[in-house]
Amino acid sequence: MESKTLSPSRRLYDRGLRALLYLCGFLTCALLVLIIGYIFFRGIPHISLSLLTTESSYINDTIGILPNILNTIYLVALAMVIVLPLGVGAAIYLTEYATNRKLVSMIEFATETLTGIPSIIFGLVGMLFFIQLIGWQTGVLAGGLTLVVMILPTIVRTTQESLKTVPQSYREGSLALGAGKWHMIRTVVLPNAIDGIVTGCILAVGRIVGESAALLYTAGFGLVLNDFFTSLESSSASLTVALYVYASERGETDVAFAIATILMVLTLVINLSASLVGRKLKK
Repeated sequence: MESKTLSPSRRLYDRGLRALLYLCGFLTCALLVLIIGYIFFRGIPHISLSLLTTESSYINDTIGILPNILNTIYLVALAMVIVLPLGVGAAIYLTEYATNRKLVSMIEFATETLTGIPSIIFGLVGMLFFIQLIGWQTGVLAGGLTLVVMILPTIVRTTQESLKTVPQSYREGSLALGAGKWHMIRTVVLPNAIDGIVTGCILAVGRIVGESAALLYTAGFGLVLNDFFTSLESSSASLTVALYVYASERGETDVAFAIATILMVLTLVINLSASLVGRKLKK
C-alpha cells in the first residue's frame, strides 16, 4: 500500500538505490570468488604428499612444509593454552566482579585500541622485549607469547560481550536460590555464554594461523624440522612466514601458491567451524 502512494520520482530513486546495493554485493562476492579461485587454480596442482610430509633440503633437492605445519600447530597450542585462562578470567572479573566502572571503561577502551594496532607493531615489541631484553632466542616461545599479547584483547572483548548477553534475571534467580557468586557464574552465566566464547576463540585461532608480520621478528625463518621443546628457542617459521620466504627470497612461486591454498582452506574451515559451533551451542 505504501509503494502505491510514492511518487514516480521517489519510486525511481528507491529502485536505483536497490540496484546499487545489489551491484555492490555482487562485486564484493565476485571479487572474493575471483581471489579464492585464482589461488586454488595456481596452488592445487602443486600440492603433493611429499610437500606435506617432508622438509626442505638442499642436499636432496626437495621442498617440504611439514616443519611449517608443525610450527603453526605449536604456535596455536601454546598461545591458546596461555590466552584462554587470562582472557576469559579477565572478562569474568570485569563483567561480574569489578565495581569501579570508570576503571572498567578505561580497560575496555584500552582493549578496543589494542585490537586496532597493526600486528607488525606487536612483532617489533615482542622482539624488543622477549628477544633483546629478556634474551630468548627466536622461536615458538617468543612468537607464541607475542601472539598472546596480540589476541588477548580480542578474547577479553568477545567474552565480555557474551557474558553481557546473559539476562540479569538468571543471575538474580541463581543467587536467590542460595548459590554463591562463583557457583552462579560457573553453573549459570558461563554455560549460557559459551557459544560466544567458543566462537571468539575459534576466530582467534584463525588470526594466529594467518599471522605473519608478528612472527617475522619473533618466531624466525627456520625451515628445519624440530620437536616442540627444541622449537621453543629455535628459529621456526609458520606457514605464513614460509609463504613469505618461498615467494620473496627463494622465488618459488608455485610452492608459495600451494601454501596459500592450504592457508585458504584452513581459514575457510576455521570460519565455518565458528559458525557451526555457534549455531549448535545456541540450540
